[in-house]
Amino acid sequence: MAIRQMLRRSLSAERRSPYEVPKGHLTVYVGQNEKKRFVIPISYLNQPQFQELLYQAEEEYGFNHPMGGLTIPCSHEFFVEVISQL
Repeated sequence: MAIRQMLRRSLSAERRSPYEVPKGHLTVYVGQNEKKRFVIPISYLNQPQFQELLYQAEEEYGFNHPMGGLTIPCSHEFFVEVISQL
């Protein structure tokens, strides 16, 4: 799936309801200071590049995420670059 389609899907999900997430997807919050919401496929959890981001999140936040969901402590641009390679 093209990165543009994924981002469009993520943004359209934000317009519908902040709690609606398509089946087979999960919500992550990305950013150092300003957090941005992304809806990504669950299959990303098995990818080594994404697992490295999860490790960074564990190091930064432990299991107490400030947004109440999974928070990734990297720039939005870097996150998009990583998921575009998956």
